[in-house]
Amino acid sequence: MEAVLRLAEPGDGEAIAELARVAVEAQFPAYYDSAQTASAAKHITTLDTALIDDGTYYVLEADGEIVACGGWSRRNKLFNASTAGADERLLDPATEPARVRAMFVRADWTRRGLGRAILTACTEAARAEGFTKLALMSTLPGVPLYKAFGFTEVESAQLPMPDGALLAGVAMERPIEENA
Repeated sequence: MEAVLRLAEPGDGEAIAELARVAVEAQFPAYYDSAQTASAAKHITTLDTALIDDGTYYVLEADGEIVACGGWSRRNKLFNASTAGADERLLDPATEPARVRAMFVRADWTRRGLGRAILTACTEAARAEGFTKLALMSTLPGVPLYKAFGFTEVESAQLPMPDGALLAGVAMERPIEENA
């Protein structure tokens, strides 16, 4: 069975949130303790509907089920659950990187190229809008995928959740090549 990439629609919100929660609960325990995993499942899996409204969020669907999701943003918010420095301001493609956001793959669909397919779609769409760089804040389970896609680590970070939990994360960036 093959997964088909499409833009997310407003009606996908509940399925996306459930996929994100299930992915966090399955994949985070290898990197975080139970309190951190529970906090992440509650706070970073909340769908930012602006991504869907902006037409920058994708899902991969197989047999009528969403098995992966993720997107990019032209807005100044780096990751879900972040409030520091987050605003609705549009980024300047000439001087600021587009943000890769809210990437989740269902555990039984990992290692099949779904994350790469979403990242490729994000890169192409951001390039079309004039962006020359992508930036993201990765939780630890995502770092291998992003490195394999050409992102480099900028710095380690502690990501504060609204309930006070801290998650180790990594700020990463990648140039968008003109003829990639």
